[in-house]
Amino acid sequence: MGNDCVRKGFVVRKTRNLFEEIPKEIPEEIFETLVETGELKMERIISLGQVTPTGKWLKQEQDEWVILLKGGAKLLFEAENQVIEFAPGDCLHIPADCRHRVEWTDPVQKTVWLALHYSDKPKM
Repeated sequence: MGNDCVRKGFVVRKTRNLFEEIPKEIPEEIFETLVETGELKMERIISLGQVTPTGKWLKQEQDEWVILLKGGAKLLFEAENQVIEFAPGDCLHIPADCRHRVEWTDPVQKTVWLALHYSDKPKM
């Protein structure tokens, strides 16, 4: 049988807490890649009052799934002209090429997101 983790060269390391190692000052939004492969990328995003600049829209080539872990935020989607408010635990799938923007993040409490970017295109 053996240990699959050892055979694949995996070494167990110390766990990491997503709410630790957050700077006291956040002059601009922080994007930190946690895991990345050829098909997906998971990142921790930390905000403190940052928003998407006026007139700018975000649009990714990959699908994105986000969950708000701490703080608060509001996203605006161009197609629906609808603001969606996020509280801790709220999650949402954002399809590729869906234009959206961050309208508000909590200016008092740091907002922590977990975002998973992935492609739903079939493998060749």
